[in-house]
Amino acid sequence: MKNWLWLGVILLFSQHISAQTTNNKDSIQVMEVPVVVNDSTVLLPGDSLKNVNGKFMPVPRTATRMALIPGMGQIYNRDYWKAPIVYIAFGGGLYAYYLNSLKYRDYLSAYKQFYILEEDSPKYGQPRPELVDSSVTVRVRNLLNTKSEYLPASRDQAVRGKNYWRRNRGFALIVTGLIYTLSIIEANVAAHLKTFDLSDDLTLRVEPKLHQPAMLTPTPGVRLVFNLK
Repeated sequence: MKNWLWLGVILLFSQHISAQTTNNKDSIQVMEVPVVVNDSTVLLPGDSLKNVNGKFMPVPRTATRMALIPGMGQIYNRDYWKAPIVYIAFGGGLYAYYLNSLKYRDYLSAYKQFYILEEDSPKYGQPRPELVDSSVTVRVRNLLNTKSEYLPASRDQAVRGKNYWRRNRGFALIVTGLIYTLSIIEANVAAHLKTFDLSDDLTLRVEPKLHQPAMLTPTPGVRLVFNLK
């Protein structure tokens, strides 16, 4: 009789444990995190983003492509005041390259006069004997090429002038290339910045949280909540 009594107790106890396990499993639910799509932002033709309120939000990739033409990236971003700066800087670099090229060719022409450059001459490439200790006339332009004068120059002066203006021409070309590259980078960065939310609705809160794993003792915890309003 006692054996049957103990068997009944064991069966009741096992059913109670099974019921608790089932309840714990049922309490664990997969929570679906809703993805909220801001329906105020829509993609419109023309590869640009606008919201309902009419705020312009450029596409960085399109801004970069437009910036391949100097100033067009800034105009696409609606930063119209930046376009004249790009035009002046880029145009100034090209004009500096043009002026240095003119002055380089002036001294190069003077330098060539000291050598025999007739291809049918047996002394081709050799210095002219009559100009070894003499000078030639070289055109000297002012800074902006508004006026010029013709001055005598020795061979050494022609060499120094030729090398000097050639270096300046290369430097002007490098600066122009840097200005062009920076204008493209600026258009891309400005397009990215226009899509950032810089309002005061960005908040970070520290809240307590009770963590309760299945069949374990609840433990206190802390969570960080970052809200985008």
